[in-house]
Amino acid sequence: MIDSTVENLQEFIDSAEPYSEVVLPEGVFRIKLKISTPGLSIRGAGIDKTVIIWDDYANKTAPDGKEFNTFRTWTVSVVSDHVSMENLTIVNDAGHPEIKGQEVALTVYGDDFHMKNCRLVSTQDTVFLGPLPDDLIERYDGFLTDDLRQDKYCRQYFENCLIEGTVDFIFGCGETLFENCEIRSVYDTRNIGYAAAPAHPLSQTEGFRFYKCRFTREEGVGDSTIYLARPWRDYGLCVFEDCTYESHIRAEGFDKWNDTHRDQTARFYEKPLAAGRVGWAKKY
Repeated sequence: MIDSTVENLQEFIDSAEPYSEVVLPEGVFRIKLKISTPGLSIRGAGIDKTVIIWDDYANKTAPDGKEFNTFRTWTVSVVSDHVSMENLTIVNDAGHPEIKGQEVALTVYGDDFHMKNCRLVSTQDTVFLGPLPDDLIERYDGFLTDDLRQDKYCRQYFENCLIEGTVDFIFGCGETLFENCEIRSVYDTRNIGYAAAPAHPLSQTEGFRFYKCRFTREEGVGDSTIYLARPWRDYGLCVFEDCTYESHIRAEGFDKWNDTHRDQTARFYEKPLAAGRVGWAKKY
């Protein structure tokens, strides 16, 4: 177990042996952090006591002269398997996504990832759950590093977490369970939002599953302004089971994604299926 005063959080994490426990002290750490060591169990001092913050955004110019793009904006990126994190907060505080674009707080490309009692804070695209859709793995060859475009099977589990965002703030192709989590919509001047944006291929039979989650809102988010999900790619898969919703969630529940025909392929399920949902939503 590693437990000490942290001066450089990246060096501190990198010094841990595989499959060891890392205990982080109280503090606000402004750093862009990549976790590459497998099997780390990372524990903070508390959700309000250990905070990791960065502020990259999609329209920002990176040192290579190119825009960051969604997939380089993360505050924390997990690119190894069997990692767990608990009792901490991860923030992307760039703000103003209507101007700056996507702002990822957490990216996970690992399998067997577990997050418990954590808070994830951003606006548009708060949490990306790998892998990337196949077309983006190909498109970003030479743009994203190999560890950020892995073509692999990724399972993730979020337990008792608070996830905050505005548009598509839980997105990707991971096989992911959210259990007893609070999914909080925060204010956006565009006055419309989407909680989840799945992109699972047809070959994948498990997608995003929200089990006994609470869909809440901060002050300023209007009634009937937020959709539960929209399919980022054809066949995107989401299940909402025994969840509760405040009045910011639109009665129809789901959107087909702009001018696409993804309503014909999306796999969106709900239990119980609420009255007023779109005709292509299915009872689970």
